[in-house]
Amino acid sequence: MPLAMDIFGAQKALVGMVHVGALPGTPNNTEPVNVLAGQAVEEAWTLVQAGFDAVMIENMHDVPYLMRDVGPEIVASMTVIGDAVRQAVDVPLGVQILAGANQAALAVAQAINAQFIRAEGFLFASVADEGILASADAGPLLRYRAAIGATDIKILCDIKKKHTAHAITADVPIAEFARTAEFFGADGVIVTGVSTGRPASLADIRAVRQATGLPVVVGSGATPDNIRECFEYADAVIVGSWFKKRGDWRNPPDPERVKDLIAAANRARL
Repeated sequence: MPLAMDIFGAQKALVGMVHVGALPGTPNNTEPVNVLAGQAVEEAWTLVQAGFDAVMIENMHDVPYLMRDVGPEIVASMTVIGDAVRQAVDVPLGVQILAGANQAALAVAQAINAQFIRAEGFLFASVADEGILASADAGPLLRYRAAIGATDIKILCDIKKKHTAHAITADVPIAEFARTAEFFGADGVIVTGVSTGRPASLADIRAVRQATGLPVVVGSGATPDNIRECFEYADAVIVGSWFKKRGDWRNPPDPERVKDLIAAANRARL
């Protein structure tokens, strides 16, 4: 099984989410790709210089999202932007393409020499903001990874993820999700709260840690106040909201919040 060090370059890793500006063809787009790339590079560089162990790029400003099939313009744009980030920072790099466009994310990751992707809808069915994720993506995604020779790129899958209703799997506890993710070939599992910026349940994180030997990642709601609790059970924490101005993911990083988060993470890792 891959260790957290293999994926993030550190144990108890702090991963910074770079929310790429709205891409061409999406409702909120106002900037060309070269400008968006420059913004993403600046944000990633800021986080790495401050002490983040790894960074991710995600097209969160593309709201409202398409499901799975996002179009070649999104894949092309994320590749250009991701390559610019890859050239600028020398830390592990991840890719997520919303919503549930896991094969697209894997193709981008392969092209830009990224180390991991974040995958939605990897196992079980659920009802997301975008509609019904009726088919688990594990089988197609792992076959696609083998087909394009990207087996060194790790797949971190969300379990009972945010912005999703899980009534259809209400009788499946989150620990069983974690065990199934391991059985289905995931390289790590991500535990979240109910929405962006909302904290994951400590009980959920603990249950997942006890259920699997895979790296466990907290995927939402980490702050200086709870990061020690997160690191008690998790191998890594992805942060994309708290360190932004006023704690809003839509805003650029706030240098003071970035410093506070790094300081809290470093204290928690002593």
